[in-house]
Amino acid sequence: MAIGIEQLREAILTRHLITPVLDLDRQVSEGSVDVRLGHQFLIFNRATGLTAINPRNRETLTRELQGHHQRLLQISYGREFYLHPGDFVIARTFEYLNLPSNWLAYVVGRSSWGRLGIVIATATFVNPGFKGTITLEIGNLGQVPVVLVPLMRIAQLVFHEI
Repeated sequence: MAIGIEQLREAILTRHLITPVLDLDRQVSEGSVDVRLGHQFLIFNRATGLTAINPRNRETLTRELQGHHQRLLQISYGREFYLHPGDFVIARTFEYLNLPSNWLAYVVGRSSWGRLGIVIATATFVNPGFKGTITLEIGNLGQVPVVLVPLMRIAQLVFHEI
């Protein structure tokens, strides 16, 4: 069953469902809460000699990616990050989620980003009882660079009670 706006507001204010919520009126709507982009980006380096990624050997894959092919970039709040066509980054939400054991959530990219060619794919299902920030996989399928700024509304969490 979908969660209503009043139930979401109550859960945010009294049970710390999502923290921080900087603009309750703008971020919370019927059944969903807008979440914002955090300030850390995991970037894939170009021209590293990597010819292919083989996900079958998880240990080697993780070691190779973290050691040579990815880097963590922290963007100060208010600064811009340009996501160029064909580029892909991993980011996190600014907000911390504290789901009750009888609620689940889906992460949905906002349509305003989709119209710019930005795809926000995640492991869209968030398990009941999850605590933490949400990982976002962001790709630019468009033709021009798109500016990302920490604290921009980037996705929605759609809540359901089970």
